[in-house]
Amino acid sequence: MAAEIRKTLLHVEKTLIEGGKAAKTPLTLIAAVAVIRNPWAGLGFVENLRPAITDCAPGLGALLTEMILGAAGGGDKVEGYGKAAIVGVNGEVEHGSALIHTLRFGNHYREAVGAKSYLAFTNTRGPANASLQIPLMDKNDGGRRSHYLTIQLAIPDAPAPDEIVIALGASIGGRPHHRIGDRYQDLKELGHDVDNPAAV
Repeated sequence: MAAEIRKTLLHVEKTLIEGGKAAKTPLTLIAAVAVIRNPWAGLGFVENLRPAITDCAPGLGALLTEMILGAAGGGDKVEGYGKAAIVGVNGEVEHGSALIHTLRFGNHYREAVGAKSYLAFTNTRGPANASLQIPLMDKNDGGRRSHYLTIQLAIPDAPAPDEIVIALGASIGGRPHHRIGDRYQDLKELGHDVDNPAAV
């Protein structure tokens, strides 16, 4: 069976001024969120999570991806991306991880935005109104620090104890006035191989 969705939320914020200075290019942050019933709620300890993952994750990935694309104006506009889950207090962190750490969920988003980087993530447990934090990174370049961002929001009535909040995040642009350089600058200064940063 598909995920039992109680509500969805589309969060869009635009930063026009940062540090008292107008942003040359405003930063837009987008979060697409679904509040679902925890499919393992009330079942006690479940050894095999795969059946519910297969049932729920693909539809959630497709739904949240479409919400992001609609708000962004297309996958080509998305520059930074990430994902997150908050499990209600009667569930396990593993339940949220099960739904977001599967290719059945994330590949919808990766393919739609043409990404190469892995999806940055958080998975936590908390009560209603817990802080949902979605870390972002450049969809094609993990060393591009201007796109190390975090979307923060809270839903007053979610997650309930038997629910999970599932989210995708996106940025159009990076931090206004970013000026700390990229990872490759540090690698070069420290004498590492800039052409093979993964080896460091």
